[in-house]
Amino acid sequence: MPDFPRPGKQAGPGPVVVKGARRFGPGGPEVRVRKTRPTTLGGLRAAGWRSRTVKREIRDNLLARLAKDAPLFPGVVGYERTVIPGIVNALLAHHDFILLGLRGQAKTRLLRALVTLLDDEIPVLAGAPLNDDPLRPASTFGARLVEQAGDDAPIEWLPREARYNEKLATPDVTIADLIGDVDPIKAATRRLTYADPEVIHFGIVPRTNRGIFAINELPDLAPRIQVGLLNILEERDLQVRGFPLRIPLDILMVFSANPEDYTNRGTIITPLKDRISSQILTHYPTDVEDALEITRQEAWTRREGPRVEVPREVEVLIEEISVAARESELIDQSSGVSARVAIAAIELLHSNLERRALRTGDQSVWPRLADLQMLLPAITGKVEMVYEGEQRGSEIVARGLLGAAVKKLFLARFPKPPRDGAEAEGSPYAALLAWFAAGNSVTLSDEQPFAEHLAALRGVSGLWQLVQPAGGRDEELAFAAELVLEGLHQHARLAREDADTRVSYKQALRLQVLRRAGRRETVDDAN
Repeated sequence: MPDFPRPGKQAGPGPVVVKGARRFGPGGPEVRVRKTRPTTLGGLRAAGWRSRTVKREIRDNLLARLAKDAPLFPGVVGYERTVIPGIVNALLAHHDFILLGLRGQAKTRLLRALVTLLDDEIPVLAGAPLNDDPLRPASTFGARLVEQAGDDAPIEWLPREARYNEKLATPDVTIADLIGDVDPIKAATRRLTYADPEVIHFGIVPRTNRGIFAINELPDLAPRIQVGLLNILEERDLQVRGFPLRIPLDILMVFSANPEDYTNRGTIITPLKDRISSQILTHYPTDVEDALEITRQEAWTRREGPRVEVPREVEVLIEEISVAARESELIDQSSGVSARVAIAAIELLHSNLERRALRTGDQSVWPRLADLQMLLPAITGKVEMVYEGEQRGSEIVARGLLGAAVKKLFLARFPKPPRDGAEAEGSPYAALLAWFAAGNSVTLSDEQPFAEHLAALRGVSGLWQLVQPAGGRDEELAFAAELVLEGLHQHARLAREDADTRVSYKQALRLQVLRRAGRRETVDDAN
């Protein structure tokens, strides 16, 4: 098959000329090369063009890419050994397929990336409604054009981006939207009878002929509409208002669906499932490193403005929020927890740091644990809760997820706090807890200048001695100090009070009660 170049600027009815190609002449200097491309059916035949089905085209291009070990789905992370091999096998087998998975698992991105496996462009009959192959026209218009014009029939070159269409399935989608319907205005304008096939206004599926058509959230289609897809998948033909059309559609049909849809909003009818040759399951990242790479790739963090520094440790902490949500009994796991939770959270964190930098005048800003409460809007709207979670409230559940993520990071860096009464037995937290037991407290805020924030943390007796051995910048030590305070709170060793943007730590209430009870017992014994 000839490798025709992309179109250049066309003037008049003559051949398309592609300018700008370069090569070295016999004597070494660079010379211009002018290549032409057929613009008529006769020119296409003379050039030796051979037609291929879209599935054969994708298979050939996929095999070539596999032979070169070239990337297949750039930007898709964590599917190299699971989902991508399944898609590759389905395409090599000429299968229509469905991606089945929860929200935020890159299903739509995978489907849209299939367009990269198409040829750069293909010839189509000019003006034909179904991207007609010039050598094998599918529509009545195309067949009449070839019959009347012969080798002078004009052709155009269709870029691969125009060969991909998708439709979000909703309950109000009709057969006319997907397949087509009789157009009475066309019939009246062109004085055609309803018996003429050209009165049909084709829907989006036949107009994607020689391309890829995707339906997202397939179960949301009404069952009677799903029935309309049966012949297209099996026989590759369609019927409109009783017209017995036998249009040999050349199309790759792909779908996506959420498993929850099978029981809540709708189902995929059994005959349609049977005709979708491959079902491929997607999944969330299996480790934090993959999740972190996805977030770095998708989140908008490279911004102009104040200097913002977010260390890897904080990025991992934000990923752990999603992990905690996927393990929580209060979250509806059948609905899933999207990767967009971490993406939105890291973007809000950057915004909060920018706001603080402008408010305090700090030249460089570093995250604080006090910033985490500003991430709640990224969580509460993206998780669906079970009944118990709804009773507690979305914000309380979201705060619990933040706490679980912080607790995990705390235990990875510091020893587990001892139980009650063990502070005096060599615990590294003894001096710190004794300072709080004396009635002291510390208040932190995400709006404090860093100098005030650092001074407040340094004023907590026994805290700086815990974090200083690790070394590092003052910002790193301040974050570690906050981590200790929050870690002790998560282990019920300290109480925490939230007031607007301020967070206060003091002795846990139950420990205060125990301490007061102990004093009363001592007085009674003395008496």
